[in-house]
Amino acid sequence: MIARMSDAADDRTGTAGDGSVPVGEHADRPGEGDDASRPTLRERRIAAWRGAPRVLARLGFLAPLSERLTLLEAAGGVYDLDETSDIYGNGVVEALEERVARLLGTEAAAFFPTGTMAQQVALRCWAGRTGNPAVALHPLSHPEVHERNAFSQVSGLRPVRVTGEPRLPTAAEVRDAEEPFGALMLELPLRDAGFVLPSWEELTAVVDAAREREAVVHFDGARLWECTEHFGRSLEEIAGLADSVYVSFYKSLDAFGGAALAGPAGLVEEARAWRHRYGGNVFQQFPTALSALIGLERELPRLPEYVRHARVVAAALREGLAAGGLPWFRVHPEAPHTHDFQVWLPYEADVVAEVAIVAAEETGAVLFANYWDPKGPALSCTEVYVRAAALEWTAGDVREAAEDFARRLLRAAEATA
Repeated sequence: MIARMSDAADDRTGTAGDGSVPVGEHADRPGEGDDASRPTLRERRIAAWRGAPRVLARLGFLAPLSERLTLLEAAGGVYDLDETSDIYGNGVVEALEERVARLLGTEAAAFFPTGTMAQQVALRCWAGRTGNPAVALHPLSHPEVHERNAFSQVSGLRPVRVTGEPRLPTAAEVRDAEEPFGALMLELPLRDAGFVLPSWEELTAVVDAAREREAVVHFDGARLWECTEHFGRSLEEIAGLADSVYVSFYKSLDAFGGAALAGPAGLVEEARAWRHRYGGNVFQQFPTALSALIGLERELPRLPEYVRHARVVAAALREGLAAGGLPWFRVHPEAPHTHDFQVWLPYEADVVAEVAIVAAEETGAVLFANYWDPKGPALSCTEVYVRAAALEWTAGDVREAAEDFARRLLRAAEATA
């Protein structure tokens, strides 16, 4: 279970994928303890994860470079390596774009080096077409939390917050928004609220409500790949609800990086021009493009299995924490909507982090590998990621590890009281 060990693999691994410093790592900085020469919490956490025989997620981006490069050994199985390399987006990059467009059922797709750039470009293109620079979105969405006000500072867009509830907005909230907006952006799943998704009926109703207001709909689908199990719909059906969709290649697919913007051919062609203006028309990108094609071939078919197993893990985790005697805890959502979810505990983040690291070091089984984010006095939260390595964990394995962790945490809390 890797909780917030990534997302620089997304956004959270010691430094956030967006370049910021995760608040949950505040005690990890060298020089802030009694002995600056001692390993930080983050260094110990990642070392424990790398050395542990059993973890819930082996996230490639944290592996040594030598291991990371072995991913490209499979490149010959996804693209003809006798072809010439890409130059400014042709060749293998074009092949990746065409593959994404087919998967999502859109007219076209354009490769971008980052999702931040892809979404800014998409929404400024829509703003030009609708004549309205206001973008309705959730205050916990990625542009609001992780992009340093890029919408307003770089792209001239104006965020309009639709709801403050920790969930996607409802159709009524979209329909009754107090001011007009040109585009509605929906993050699927809403990561900072717990990787939550609406029901299919709720999602279609929200899209219809936006259309009633003559607004376009853009999906922040960084993790759209893993939403099919929850919705019971194909990628093409899900993407077909929106006017444009952004997808990431490294969050779910373990690629080296990169993103794609998919939608109508005219919009994508305009986006290519803005991509160049934003500095995103990179000379050669074949390693990233090949890794994305490998991810689509290897990981995409397995994502539904990860989601199903995440529900097993979450249920066993609740049972183990309860059996260990914790007075209160929260696994959110109780039945995960994707293969990622949150765990909340009523203890200081540094105390929980220390217990998680020691448990991993002593048992060789990593239950909580990501950092713990302080959410208030004596309250902390972490993210749990379930990937291929977790399939080796039975429900009994998870319960046993969770119960051991809970007992360790209770002893630590008593010692510091």
